[in-house]
Amino acid sequence: MIIKSIVPVGIAAPLTEPIKMAKSHHTSAKSMLVRIEDTDGNSGWGEASEAPMMNGETVPGMIAAVLYLAPLLEGLEIPEPQIFVDVVSPMIVGNHGAIAALDIAIYDLVGNRNRLPVYELLGGKKRDHVSALWMLAANEIGKDTFTAKKKSQEGFSAFKIKAGINTISDDLDRCRAVRKVVGPSPRISADANMGFTFKDAVEFAQAAQSAGIDFIEQPIDCRDLTGMADITAAAGTAGVCADEGIRSLSDITRHFETKAATGVGLKAIKLGGLTRMLEAANSAHDFNLHVNIAGKVAETAIASAAIIHLAVAAPQVDWDISVTCQYVARDIAENPPTAVDGKLGVHDAPGLGLRIDEQAIEGMII
Repeated sequence: MIIKSIVPVGIAAPLTEPIKMAKSHHTSAKSMLVRIEDTDGNSGWGEASEAPMMNGETVPGMIAAVLYLAPLLEGLEIPEPQIFVDVVSPMIVGNHGAIAALDIAIYDLVGNRNRLPVYELLGGKKRDHVSALWMLAANEIGKDTFTAKKKSQEGFSAFKIKAGINTISDDLDRCRAVRKVVGPSPRISADANMGFTFKDAVEFAQAAQSAGIDFIEQPIDCRDLTGMADITAAAGTAGVCADEGIRSLSDITRHFETKAATGVGLKAIKLGGLTRMLEAANSAHDFNLHVNIAGKVAETAIASAAIIHLAVAAPQVDWDISVTCQYVARDIAENPPTAVDGKLGVHDAPGLGLRIDEQAIEGMII
C-alpha cells in the first residue's frame, strides 16, 4: 500500500449535555479528522481529540503537524499498519495525538483495502463485546443519580463520576447516592483529572470503599508517583487508575514498580495510536494491572470505533471502555457505535466499519 494523499480537517461536534470536569467545561468537542488515500483509491479515516491539558495538543497544532508530515509520508509504501508508528515517529518529536489520528487512518485504510475489520489487523477478537462505561458529569446529585438510574435500567453496568470540582464531602455524597440508585453490582469509578490536592485525595481514597467506589482515576498530578503510591495504599481494596500519567510503556512499568496504581487508562492520543495501545494493554496484562480503554471527552465515531476494535483484541479490559461518541449530539458517521444493553461491539465490516457522512463533517468544520 502506497500513500497518495493525507488531508486533515478540524471540527467541533456539539455535545448532548455540557460536561463539567475538574479543570474544564465543555459544550462542544474539538477534534482533528484526517483522511488518507492510497494510490489504488482506497481510503481511511482517523481522529484525535484536542487535549491541551493531557498531551499539550490543540486542533490547529495537530493540523500543522500533519501538514508538516504529509509530504514526508506521501509516496511511502506501508506494507502493514503495525509498522506505521515506527515509520512516522522519527519524523517529528511528540505530537502523539496527531500521530494517533494518522495511525487510526492507516488501520482503517488497510482494513478497507484488504477487506478485513481492524480487529483482525490487531490480532483477532478476544471477546465479542466490552462493557460500556457511562460518564456522570453534571456535578449535581439530582441530575447524576437520575442519569445513573436511567442508564442502569438500559443495561449499563459501569459508571464514571467526574470529581474534583466540589468539596470532598460533596463528591463522596454524590458517589454514595449513585451507588444507592444503581445497586451493588455495577462498577463505579471517580475521576478527578488531577483535581485533588494530595491531602484531599488521601481522604477521598480512605472513604472510597464505604462510598461504593471501585476505583479512583488520576486523583493528583500525574508526575507525583510517590503521592500516587500513598493514595493507592490509602485506598485499600478500592483501586487507583493512572490515566494522564500513562503516555508510554515505560510509564506503565514505573507505576507498577512504585505501586503508584493498580490499573491504567489507555488512550490513543496519549500513546500514539492503536499499535502502541495494544502494546500497552499487553504490558499492563503482564503486570497484572487492571485496564480501562477510553476516548477523550469527546470524540466522534471514528476514534470511538477504533478503540472498540482495540478493546475486543486486547488481552483484557476489566475496567471497561469509555466511548465518548455517546455524548455527541450529531456524529460524522451514519452508523456510529451504539451500546446495546450496556455493551459495545464492532461491525464485522472492513476497516472501522463506518459509513462516513462527509456533509456532516462539512457542517462542523472550524
